[in-house]
Amino acid sequence: MLRLLAEVANIGNSKSAEEGLISVVLPLLKLLSLALFGLVLAHKKFQIVPRETFKLLSKLVFALFLPCLIFTHLGQSITPENFVHWWFIPVNVLLSTLVGFLLGVLVVIICRPPQEFTRFTIIFTAFGNTGNLPLAIVSSICHSADNPFGPDCKRNGVAYVSFAQWVAVILVYTLVYHMMEPPMEYYEVVEEGVEKEEDQQTDNEVSRPLLVEAEWPGIEDKENEHSKTPLVAKIFMSVSNLSISNTPDIENNIVEDAGESPKSIRCLAAPKVVKKMRTVAEQTPVQHILQPPTIASLLAIIVGMVPHVKAFVFGYDAPLSFITDSLEILAGAMVPSVMLILGGMLAEGPNDSKLGLRTMIGISIARLLVLPLLGIGVITLANKMHFLVEGDHMYTFVLLLQYTTPSAILLGAIASLRGYAVSEASALIFWQHLLALFSLSLYIVVYFKLFSFF
Repeated sequence: MLRLLAEVANIGNSKSAEEGLISVVLPLLKLLSLALFGLVLAHKKFQIVPRETFKLLSKLVFALFLPCLIFTHLGQSITPENFVHWWFIPVNVLLSTLVGFLLGVLVVIICRPPQEFTRFTIIFTAFGNTGNLPLAIVSSICHSADNPFGPDCKRNGVAYVSFAQWVAVILVYTLVYHMMEPPMEYYEVVEEGVEKEEDQQTDNEVSRPLLVEAEWPGIEDKENEHSKTPLVAKIFMSVSNLSISNTPDIENNIVEDAGESPKSIRCLAAPKVVKKMRTVAEQTPVQHILQPPTIASLLAIIVGMVPHVKAFVFGYDAPLSFITDSLEILAGAMVPSVMLILGGMLAEGPNDSKLGLRTMIGISIARLLVLPLLGIGVITLANKMHFLVEGDHMYTFVLLLQYTTPSAILLGAIASLRGYAVSEASALIFWQHLLALFSLSLYIVVYFKLFSFF
């Protein structure tokens, strides 16, 4: 991999290198300009647009613009043959998460964050933004007439990114949801200050960072009695100093609610560990997986996989072409809306954080600088093993991009839902997205040069 990067650095003369740099930086500058508009509109000094407007815009992106973009582009691109050829896209999401997870463990060993933020550090190193930001980058690059990906640049790029999203969504609402539960010690502090928290509930609603709802609007309606409790720890560990009187016995409640049905009898007869795992599974919010963007992806795959249905929906002469044309018009609002929301989020500035400067720097370096290098190695190896679609540079670019983006904004929403490290998540996401402007520019230049080797 080092030899490959060395050859990349020596390719072309200074003129071609300058042209390549401009072709990469300009799309990112377009996105930056859109984000700056959002920052100015939302800044406290100007207060041109209130925070509630950005929240409403987030709901439109989540429920309308993003599903329209996914359905129109993925539905046109997907075929039974492509469905087989694209198998490495979701696998790469798992690989990038695994590599990031191991890198996060290394960050914990080196930076030694406070004990209550150990899992937080690993999660924010492992899980990157696989949705809105890659879609915005791909759309901006494809907006240029001289893009290196051809006339089907945007359609294919959006399809590849969308095809990877469902894996990331499943991971977030299962693995990340439970890893982000508050530690036992933190939960005890929360319990002792229940009255104080209740008195400040209204203030918390007002001061909740915009990033909490940037990619998951209406999150406050998703909370339940176990959202802000260390569910897994309470079920699998016997902690004598935990205040049991203030905590419902989840396992007993489930058994009592089950009554004398055969299902409950089998549960009682099952090993204790199996019952505990069943309890955790029942408290996992898998219902949140079926959200508008995910539903749009599933519908696009179903429609695209059936040729007769696809011909009825997509195409110039299709009977339902007027509907898909309308959806494409709405989809055009997705990228500018997302960047305006990002600008509004950055306008709030970083919150106070107890994570520590060393740990924040460690996570940012690992996520934005080290992980992309490891990603180049993984994708190079996958190419040698003939896992990639030969000659499709956009396919390779999207795979590489999964290692390059900053931590997912959705993690801030999960932190808020679990009542754990919300301020730390806000501060880290703020600084990472500022630094990502430079790291993305650097690595996209490298990726464009690498295409001659794939």
